[in-house]
Amino acid sequence: MELEPVSMANEVIEFDMMGLGDDTMDIHQHPIHVNVDVDEHEEVEDEQGEEEKQHIHPLRNFYHSQNSHSSTAAQLYIPQGDTNLEPYEGMEFESEEAAKAFYNSYARRVGFSTRVSMSRRSRRDGAIIQRSFVCAKEGFRVDKDKPACPDTRVKRPRAETRVGCKAMLVVKIRDSGRWAVSAFVKEHNHELVPPDKVHCLRSHRHVSGSAKSLIDTLQGAGIGPSGIMSALIKEYGGISNVGFTERDCRNYMRSSRQRTLGGDTQLLLDYLRNKHSENPAFFYAVQGDEDQCMSNIFWADPKARTNYTYFGDTVTFDTTYRSNRYRLPFAPFTGVNHHGQPVLFGCALLINESEESFIWLFKTWLVAMSGRPPVSITTDHDRVIRLAVTQVFPETRHRFCKWHIFNECQEKLSHVLSEHPSFEPELHKCVNLTESIEEFESCWLSMIDTYHLKEHEWLQSIYSDRRQWVPAYLRDTFFAEMSITQRSDSINSYFDGYINASTTLQLFVKQYEKALESRYEKEVKADYDTINTAPVLKTPSPMEKQASEMYTKKLFVKFQEELVETLTFLATKVEDEEAITVYRVAKFEENHNAYFVSFNVHEMKATCSCQMFEFSGLLCRHILTVFRVKNVLTLPSHYVLKRWTRNAKSGVILEEHTSTLHIRSRESHTVRYGNLRHEALKYVDEGVKSVEIYNVAMEALQEAANKVVLAKKNSGAVVITNGAGTEDHPHQRRWANNTSGTQKWSLKPPASMDDQDRKIQKLQRQLERATRKCEVYRANLLSVLKDIEEQKLELSVKVQNIKLGMKD
Repeated sequence: MELEPVSMANEVIEFDMMGLGDDTMDIHQHPIHVNVDVDEHEEVEDEQGEEEKQHIHPLRNFYHSQNSHSSTAAQLYIPQGDTNLEPYEGMEFESEEAAKAFYNSYARRVGFSTRVSMSRRSRRDGAIIQRSFVCAKEGFRVDKDKPACPDTRVKRPRAETRVGCKAMLVVKIRDSGRWAVSAFVKEHNHELVPPDKVHCLRSHRHVSGSAKSLIDTLQGAGIGPSGIMSALIKEYGGISNVGFTERDCRNYMRSSRQRTLGGDTQLLLDYLRNKHSENPAFFYAVQGDEDQCMSNIFWADPKARTNYTYFGDTVTFDTTYRSNRYRLPFAPFTGVNHHGQPVLFGCALLINESEESFIWLFKTWLVAMSGRPPVSITTDHDRVIRLAVTQVFPETRHRFCKWHIFNECQEKLSHVLSEHPSFEPELHKCVNLTESIEEFESCWLSMIDTYHLKEHEWLQSIYSDRRQWVPAYLRDTFFAEMSITQRSDSINSYFDGYINASTTLQLFVKQYEKALESRYEKEVKADYDTINTAPVLKTPSPMEKQASEMYTKKLFVKFQEELVETLTFLATKVEDEEAITVYRVAKFEENHNAYFVSFNVHEMKATCSCQMFEFSGLLCRHILTVFRVKNVLTLPSHYVLKRWTRNAKSGVILEEHTSTLHIRSRESHTVRYGNLRHEALKYVDEGVKSVEIYNVAMEALQEAANKVVLAKKNSGAVVITNGAGTEDHPHQRRWANNTSGTQKWSLKPPASMDDQDRKIQKLQRQLERATRKCEVYRANLLSVLKDIEEQKLELSVKVQNIKLGMKD
């Protein structure tokens, strides 16, 4: 193919190598086979679109017919269609943009994507005199020969999309000011995309004005990207007519959120800064620049961080704002406390919902929670969230909220539900009431066959994800839920009554405080009721009395229900080995519905096929029936989870869970504050028990206060270096180069720099040795304290048994 020669009276050719780094080509060493007269008053540029993410050499194989990647014998694909709508040499356009639009329209009809490649610019006045539009598969990806930096984050490899396609359109400006086609290559070296998939090609994806209006309306109603795309598909009569993908929809919604929230986000940031200045244990982080390209925001108050140390075994990441209940892009991390109430572990304002943003959010949350991942996490049924959870929490069991899936069912299966009203109750029965995986599989296949839904795409997708939302697959993991069939009060309910569809970000800042106060009051009320209200016992069982004294009120009611039910169950021995006996447990006259309990009498351990203890942390009626048969009168200590007891927040749980954080950053402002506060509260708790202890505690505090005053007077001679600071104050920037986290005191007259350095190094070595010893002592102490806690619990059980024996 030859290009029409261009007059070179006052132009030169230059090749713009900007952004190519080490991959630039020496023109003298690698001559280009282009049949164009070259003068020195014209400038040639290679223009990659901003959206192109692959690094392609601008000169490589553009007009090169001898490229090593291609072959003259390669199969060519010639677009079919009306030849009257094809470009041709000599065809004229009013402008360069008109030529680009025509070629892109042609590409959409025949099935390929375009991009702008080379341009030729006049150096006399800088005006563009020639443009080249190419197939998006032109060229090849350049392999980088640079050695990988060990500290560089490994990105997910991108698919190879360039195959050296030659198809292109070249236009140049004429003396008349119109643009004319100087070259047109029709043939492609790759298959073309069929019409029903053309909307996926990058150059043809465009959110039209009418689509933007509909997206804005639906987003204002709180509908998420998936729901909006479903509405657009219905509105336009098919995905191919929409003209863009769900990713484009998400991107537009993100930019729309940024425009809508506007300056309100600054109010939230000011609120978070003030909270942090008031209490350094208040944690917050912003993805991106706070003043410019702000994205997501995360924060966690000190109470949320403390609660996580006690109840962080299972977490719900609540994105209810996507439903029509909330307009605000707000998502809290919640859990369940010892009263079965929702408890907050942190909050996020989600402006960007990309995979990278969720990864940032989960990693930031994990840092705020002392780096300890939960046992399980529940989220919405979302592909992007799943990818982020898999990367940040690889050892955590990830569950999709089945109630969210049931809500999706209303939309995805609306035609089925209208034709078959019995389908929905059968679906709930299949999911909730099947006891085993085999039973669920059989029930599901039967239901799909009955309603002829084998080919339904959405049902196929949720079936492929069944291990992450169907209870039969999840019973072996702790989720702190008492019922499989009933919705937990803790899910999507922490801010109920405080956030609704009309809540703005400005109002939310006020409502957030009210919600925290209300939840705290409810927890205090539950604590009070547990301590001051004696439960009514329904049996003479010593186990019931023991449970009433250990569990919180709500949890005891649930345990009592299971215990009372044992009176209607029978346990039959079906297998008896040396250590383990298997019992078949069934309700009286309901032998068809039986459960199997394996009981080790030597270790006092039992497992049931219903797996209620694994799922909820309370023993089921089936194991309790076997205990009754075997005369086990009190609960073994290993079946009493401390997180469900009245003393859930006592003991050394906090120190044990946060010891790693303390070792890593024991000198940070936040940790120092937490340590002092925790130690001081110990004096308060013990000091009020008697007048004598009170006087001793007051004397100790007064002595400590005097020492603090003395230290403050000498503060001018104390230099503290800290690399773990969290605030961006000037004095902390001075510490930035020192990450040892050590303290150095200098009370003597200044010595020479060499002497000071030697003394500092010696003190640092001594401090490092002392620190290592302290870490060992701390670990040993925690182990001893933990053993003491367990022994206390075991002794209380033994004392209870002895008392019962004496009564008998």
